[in-house]
Amino acid sequence: MDIDSNTEKKISDLQFLEHSMQGFIMQKQTIQIELNETNNAIDEVKKSKGDLYKLIGNILLKSDRENLLKELEEKKNLLDLRIKSIEKQEKILNEKIEKSKKEIDEIINKNKK
Repeated sequence: MDIDSNTEKKISDLQFLEHSMQGFIMQKQTIQIELNETNNAIDEVKKSKGDLYKLIGNILLKSDRENLLKELEEKKNLLDLRIKSIEKQEKILNEKIEKSKKEIDEIINKNKK
């Protein structure tokens, strides 16, 4: 079956969209791992009784519990926001992918007849 240039372009565009989706999924997974680590750190800070330290570059500094919790909560909120943003982009991209697949299927089915 011969495919015209318009259909080839649509298939190429679909492949690009799917590649972009893979990028979003990888970004989201990376952020989710960082969010899990942040949540674990928050839990550990809340449980700890002694002195707390945080790593800044190659230096370990004594830190105040409240400030440390505040920093971790802010980081958690930022990560949550980034995940929500990526999920919105994924939804939009998924709709474009489904629309593109449908268009390509219609063209192929039309050419079969």
